[in-house]
Amino acid sequence: MPKAKFVVYTRPKSPDCEDEYNEWYNETHIPELRTLPGFTGVRRYKVSGSTKGPEGVDSLPEYMAIYDLEADDLQDVFDGLSRAVAAGAVHLADVIQTDPLPRAGVYEELEA
Repeated sequence: MPKAKFVVYTRPKSPDCEDEYNEWYNETHIPELRTLPGFTGVRRYKVSGSTKGPEGVDSLPEYMAIYDLEADDLQDVFDGLSRAVAAGAVHLADVIQTDPLPRAGVYEELEA
C-alpha cells in the first residue's frame, strides 16, 4: 500500500487569534481528519526562531503539519477529504490566513 506525507504550511490570520487557531487545529481539525480513510497520523511544528535565511523567519509560514497517508490510491484520500468538507464532517476555520493561501504538497515515499 503506497505511503506518503501530506505537508501543509499555514499561519493564523493575525497574532490575536493564534490561541484560537491552535485550539481549532488541535481540538477540531486533527480529530476530524483522523476519522477519514487514508489519514494515519499527524505531527505539527512551529518555525524555530533560530531559522536563518535571506528573509529570516518572517518569510516562512509559521506552522507546518505533516500528515501520514496510506492508501492504494492517494487521490482517493483527497477525494474523501473533499467530500467530508462538502458534507460538513470536516470544518474549516476562519482563523487561518488565506492571503496568501496556505501551501501544501504530497510527498510519496521512495523505495530505498
